[in-house]
Amino acid sequence: MTKALDGVRILDFTHVQSGPTCTQLLAWFGADVIKVERAGTGDVTREQLRDIPNVDSLYFTMLNHNKRSITLDTKSAPGKQILEKLVKSCDVLVENFAPGALDRMGFTWERIQKLNPRMIVASIKGFGPGPYEECKVYENVAQCAGGSASTTGFDDGPPLVTGAQIGDSGTGLHLALGIVAALYQRNSTGRGQRVLAAMQDGVLNLCRVKLRDQQRLARDGVMHEYPQYPHGRFGDAVPRAANASGGGQPGSIVKCKGWQNDPNAYLYFIAQAPVWKQICQVIGKEEWITHPDYATPNARLPRLDDVFATVEAWTLTKTKFEAMELLNEHDIPCGPILSMKELAEEPSLRNTGTIVEVDHPTRGKYLTVGNPIKMSDSATDVTRSPLLGEHTDEILAEVGYGVQDIAAFRAQKVI
Repeated sequence: MTKALDGVRILDFTHVQSGPTCTQLLAWFGADVIKVERAGTGDVTREQLRDIPNVDSLYFTMLNHNKRSITLDTKSAPGKQILEKLVKSCDVLVENFAPGALDRMGFTWERIQKLNPRMIVASIKGFGPGPYEECKVYENVAQCAGGSASTTGFDDGPPLVTGAQIGDSGTGLHLALGIVAALYQRNSTGRGQRVLAAMQDGVLNLCRVKLRDQQRLARDGVMHEYPQYPHGRFGDAVPRAANASGGGQPGSIVKCKGWQNDPNAYLYFIAQAPVWKQICQVIGKEEWITHPDYATPNARLPRLDDVFATVEAWTLTKTKFEAMELLNEHDIPCGPILSMKELAEEPSLRNTGTIVEVDHPTRGKYLTVGNPIKMSDSATDVTRSPLLGEHTDEILAEVGYGVQDIAAFRAQKVI
């Protein structure tokens, strides 16, 4: 079976998480991703958070599947010549260097265009053009600068970052879409183009409902679905909303049986209006179906604490899975709080390829996430990450270098 991106060659100058997320996704779709690394050390994540001495870390392996690795000293004259050939032979160059790093290497956009007018140059930066564009950004910085942290947590506590990597991996996913769009446009124009995904922009895009709420707050001074209503005070910025759903249907996290000993014995419960009658029947509050204080969504809003406390009194008698099964019989939306251990052991996620076991020559077997996007005509085979420089000779031969050339490069420590 062919892959969606068969024939597309990616020159991967990315490191750590945001860029490798992007290029790994493209590799899963069939692109030939050539990861360019510094000889001797490679991507810094090869050694970060190691759990086995002198073996590539899970941080690296889980972000660099299906790629090939070449080591190259891009500061040397021979290294720059090799890079020129690679630019000419590839379709996309992806980088998440500090601003201006490609220019300092001598590979400005203008020069790349001359070498390969069809080349797409895709970049991840912390900030887009503006007062902060020269600043260095990491995951949690992006979450804070993109609006996520200020709206996460409880109202009486500090801002919080989320465990979901919306700054790094989220921006990498955005960039992958931009690259695919640029490749598609190139079919009609014949030209490459620059593609930029800024981490602040990516986080803000994922926080769009909070920008929605900011405008509602500015107009009305209050947001009825937030837990601060009706007794709390609203300021001039969107507050932290605890576990409120963020949508038109009130939701909250409630305790389940065993919560005293299990930190994840909880359930997310949504008091959806169309199934209010069923909710009342399940939790033993049938009088609420017609009671004027509870019968309508607007009537319930100032009494949500009472509603969820009553729901919790019911869920405390059930495990999260028992509660979920009973609620789903009545189409009441809910979801268990699943730990990483539970997810790692879930058979259905293995069956769909969402979690994959991979065998590595030095690490052995380990679990990783698979492609979250499933395509009927482009199945994803997750192959292990490359060892440092594993494909150097192979890639150099593909761009025209002979055995003697490669030996000379190695003697000069170019590769």
